[in-house]
Amino acid sequence: MGRRKVEIKRIQEKSCRQVAFCKRRKGLLKKAKALSTLCDVAVAVVIFSNSGKLYEFSNTNSLTGILQRYESHVEAEKEISAEILVEEHSKYSRFMTMGELLQTAERHLEETNVDGLAVTDLVHLENELRTALIQARSRKTHLLLESVKGLHEKEKLLREENKLLEDNIARIKKNGTVNEMSPPHIICGQQRVTVNFL
Repeated sequence: MGRRKVEIKRIQEKSCRQVAFCKRRKGLLKKAKALSTLCDVAVAVVIFSNSGKLYEFSNTNSLTGILQRYESHVEAEKEISAEILVEEHSKYSRFMTMGELLQTAERHLEETNVDGLAVTDLVHLENELRTALIQARSRKTHLLLESVKGLHEKEKLLREENKLLEDNIARIKKNGTVNEMSPPHIICGQQRVTVNFL
């Protein structure tokens, strides 16, 4: 018998909630330890219970060292993203069409010293290419859908024509009448042969 799927929502009963907290906390800390050992990465886990009790794990000697590293990383990312947003807004906000975006990206790629571009320029270039790629994919999808729609309409028309032909053939066979659609007769020697094209 397999486990039943647990719905992820707040457990109402306090004792059950405390049991789940203990079990899952131990499991989380065990996973963090396994991740740090297997992948040789710096891992820190900080957990505060409802009562305010602190549970922590760090695979290095200093949890505060990892937290300081995290804070400096977040601050650096905020500064870079703020710079990028300001430059992007001033430099690239005027581009409206996919053609202009592609021309700008192409111009950056054709520069002789691409290795000399700053990180912000490369980020701008990447964003331009991503935007142009999204627009190109969108246009391609639209054209493919139009093509499929046209093929479906042709298929529907062919089915209708085929149905009309089958109805005409069935009516002719039922009535036994001979008209201009009757099959031609070929005389071979002394025998008369009817060629049936159906």
